[in-house]
Amino acid sequence: MKPEAGELRKGPTPHSPLPKNVRSLAAVSFFTDVSSEMIYPLLPAFLSTVIGASASLVGAIEGAAESTAALLKLGSGWWSDRVRRRKPLVVAGYALASVARPLVAIAQTAGQVLAIRLTDRVGKGIRTSPRDALIADSVHPDARGRAFGFHRAADHAGAVVGPLIAFALLKWSDTSMRSVFALAAIPALLAVVVVIFAVREVPRENAVHADAADLSQPMGRRFWAFLTVVLVFTLGNSTDAFLLLRAADLGVPVALAPILWAMLHVVKSVSSTPGGALSDRLGRKPLIVAGWLLYAAVYFAFARASASWHAWALFATYGIYFGLTEGVEKALVADLVPAARRGAAFGWYNLAIGLGALPASLIFGAIWDRAGAPAAFTFGAFMALIAAIGISLVAREVKPRGG
Repeated sequence: MKPEAGELRKGPTPHSPLPKNVRSLAAVSFFTDVSSEMIYPLLPAFLSTVIGASASLVGAIEGAAESTAALLKLGSGWWSDRVRRRKPLVVAGYALASVARPLVAIAQTAGQVLAIRLTDRVGKGIRTSPRDALIADSVHPDARGRAFGFHRAADHAGAVVGPLIAFALLKWSDTSMRSVFALAAIPALLAVVVVIFAVREVPRENAVHADAADLSQPMGRRFWAFLTVVLVFTLGNSTDAFLLLRAADLGVPVALAPILWAMLHVVKSVSSTPGGALSDRLGRKPLIVAGWLLYAAVYFAFARASASWHAWALFATYGIYFGLTEGVEKALVADLVPAARRGAAFGWYNLAIGLGALPASLIFGAIWDRAGAPAAFTFGAFMALIAAIGISLVAREVKPRGG
């Protein structure tokens, strides 16, 4: 029988080892996050103590950076569908971010930090949707959850190693924050080497050609309904920089911020692959609903926390939310749309998240500045509850699409 358009004629079974492309892209994300997370946990303290930025300005910088990336994710995903090549955009995106990110080491003003963060996120915007589509292209439909979960696990493992390196440099070598930022260039270079030499384009001669007719295929009402609910959730999901600021308020020393951040990513990494694999068996929606409800509970608790140990416990619990949702949401995107529209679908998904990031962070920062941290975290929890109810109503389970 002739396979459907976009369906793999040959390839791994649901239970076979994950393909080399998935493992290679996971390694790229690992090294990238080692680099990024040598910087990110220290950035709020750097902005507030060295640069002199307010909580609202921290939120504006992070929100603007993520929104910029989101706009490019749509364009790069659509273009990778049209030209039927993902890898060049993936390589370009990682290379640009790897050059820009360590320049924080020489920044003197908040405006310069904003420019560097925007350039870094431009690189992320160029690479993310084509990379996610390449992962989906490379794996059996019934193993998508496991593949995306594995990729997120590697990403978060890098986010464990990065803060630990930063902590060791700050604690035992008398290295300044600026020097730590500069050293982040080393793992960034390794990521570029791996993506150039280890990742391969997936032949799509067995898939539909990306001509005008194919690109006009509808993505379907379920996809757009899911995207609407994701946007609602994102409006309450501000930058995690606020979690680090809250931890500092609760008495966690700045020197321990990288350790706190590393612990969060240990939980993310450990829970991501099982969470994704569980969605292959139980369906995507139950995992997403559970994750968003857990997010709401954690934010309610952050609003009422009063001791430093509360921050440690809540950061650990918060990591489980990512394991239940990150890879699962991406697998659901691939389930819902035709193979020929996969890059664009990931672009729209990332756009929804990114467009919500700026208002979410601005709103959260404004509430924090005017009414205090408890009110801001309560707002985030309330939005997550609304989204969990919404996805229960609109995201009926679907059979994964081929390819």
